[in-house]
Amino acid sequence: MEVAKAQRLGRIAWAGFWMTVLGTTPAFAQGEISLIEMFQTMGATALGVAIVLFIMSFWSIGVAIERIYTFNKARQQSRLYAPQVAKHLKDGRLKEAIALSGTKEFRYSHLAKVVTAGLQEYQFQEQSTGSGALSREDVLDTVRRSIQRATALTASDLKKGINSLATIGSTAPFVGLLGTVIGVINAFSGIASVGGAGIGAVSAGISEALIETALGLFVAIPAVWFYNYLTGRLEYFSVEMDNSSSELVDYFIKKTAS
Repeated sequence: MEVAKAQRLGRIAWAGFWMTVLGTTPAFAQGEISLIEMFQTMGATALGVAIVLFIMSFWSIGVAIERIYTFNKARQQSRLYAPQVAKHLKDGRLKEAIALSGTKEFRYSHLAKVVTAGLQEYQFQEQSTGSGALSREDVLDTVRRSIQRATALTASDLKKGINSLATIGSTAPFVGLLGTVIGVINAFSGIASVGGAGIGAVSAGISEALIETALGLFVAIPAVWFYNYLTGRLEYFSVEMDNSSSELVDYFIKKTAS
């Protein structure tokens, strides 16, 4: 709920930013046509391209704000979680460590998700008795696989939406280029309709072309920035999860050897 609220507020704020830009853009000197009026006079195809770019912009900003919020929560909660669960494990309190990992206080923590999977699997195997009980090596292998699955699922969850930033960053300039081509076509259509190449015949089409180009770049640049930033943080989280997984397996090796 908190994540969805942050994403929604981010898109609303970005929409307000766009409205401010459109409302405060100065008029063009030739015809005293404002940017809003230019959008109103655009052809259906060019306007459709501009709307697509606006949607891509809102989506990328919403995803970026939601991921940054989630990553900050994950980092803060993991910093609190790590020393507490380490203390429980050092004292041999496995049940307390599992209970701590499942609290809402650490629901965003990527370390808690990975460690919980290993602890629960080890507890299950430890409580299994009878002829079907696994050997020490089999138990450790089972715990490793459980941790690996949890790591993969957690990494996939952290990556949610980030690929869309890469898609928007790479395709927005081409969408803007499509609008540019349409604007140039309209400019030549204006020349043909008046039978001359005066500035009045081509100004509307050229203006559409330049605006579409600028919109495409304006959408793509922040998307690429956010993608690179979030990808860097993902790599850091992956290293943390791998280190925690290795330390947890080492703990179980020592525990089963004693």
